[in-house]
Amino acid sequence: MSGTCEEALVLYWLMKNVLIGPFVRTLFKPWVEGEENVPEHGGAIFASNHLSFSDSVFLPLVVDRRMTFPAKMEYFTGTGVKGWLTKNFFKGMGQIPIDRSGGEASMAALNSGLKVLKRGELFGIYPEGTRSPDGKLYKGKTGVARMALEAKVPVIPVAMIDTDKAQPTGQVIPNVKRGQVGIRFGKPLDFSRYEGMEDDRTVLRSITDEIMYELMQLSGQEYVDVYAASVKDRIAARAKAAVEGARVAVDKAVDQTKVTAEQVRSQVEGRVETARTQIEGGVQSARTQIEGQIETAKTQFEQVGEQLRSRQAKSDEPTGEDDNPAAGDESPAEESSADESPADERSADESPVNESPAEESPADQSAAVESVPAQAGSGIPQDGDEQHR
Repeated sequence: MSGTCEEALVLYWLMKNVLIGPFVRTLFKPWVEGEENVPEHGGAIFASNHLSFSDSVFLPLVVDRRMTFPAKMEYFTGTGVKGWLTKNFFKGMGQIPIDRSGGEASMAALNSGLKVLKRGELFGIYPEGTRSPDGKLYKGKTGVARMALEAKVPVIPVAMIDTDKAQPTGQVIPNVKRGQVGIRFGKPLDFSRYEGMEDDRTVLRSITDEIMYELMQLSGQEYVDVYAASVKDRIAARAKAAVEGARVAVDKAVDQTKVTAEQVRSQVEGRVETARTQIEGGVQSARTQIEGQIETAKTQFEQVGEQLRSRQAKSDEPTGEDDNPAAGDESPAEESSADESPADERSADESPVNESPAEESPADQSAAVESVPAQAGSGIPQDGDEQHR
């Protein structure tokens, strides 16, 4: 046991004076007020407000004597490399594990603190029981009063200033600003007048409230007469309700999105169907129009063809003269000879032209026709002239 205590003392000295202390003092340069109120010997309880995790680092650094703090059990029960480093860090900072579940576990923690005080050492404690959730000072628990009465030691009120700004809750890497963090020590509080009344709840509450009042005066914090743990529970409950509400809102939004998507899909399908119907109707109408136009054009073409055939037929009808050589190969002169009277036939025998029309070629027939007027002009009597006479 003594070996363990010696190892803890050596580790504490190394952490405070070699490994951590010098760097923290140089970087942050914390200011201190009321150092004269720190006892040079004998046991004493340092009752402090609790704003940040770093409270347990800054407070021991500005006190020359070794100080022990209670720390939650989870810091000493971690596994792996991280758990080992955390456990040794808190041991090196002079902290002892405390079970905050209440009942016998809390009494065991108080008994550990009483052992430290009975050895004439300094013991630091946070009467609020946990860090302030919003920077206010909350109602203290009576364990500090019980320890003061049982150990018969004074209580030194300590106000930590702006440690929550240097390292806010949940932030691992602190905000470095020289001269920002301060520690203010109040005058020692003597409760020896209540000796032997450590089981009186009213006395314990009175002592605790007096300590909290001094802390309020030193820190300038707003005091709230409820436990910080209760406030944290309410905050956690509200946060949980908010998360649940957000989840419900997200689910509702997803459902609405699905409904909206379905509506949009239905609208798009309706519009597509309408467009398809319109397109089909337009195509059908265009096809009907085209077919009508084709039919009209066909009819017009047929009419034009009929007109052309009719004109061709009219142009092919006989006009009193048979121009078809296959019909007897008669020339126009022969046709006129055929129309002549018998007297003309007799005078035709007297004509100088005695060749038979049947024996003439079409060219000769034409020449004969052309010669008839010439002969009439030459004084040769024609059939017509004879009849005239």
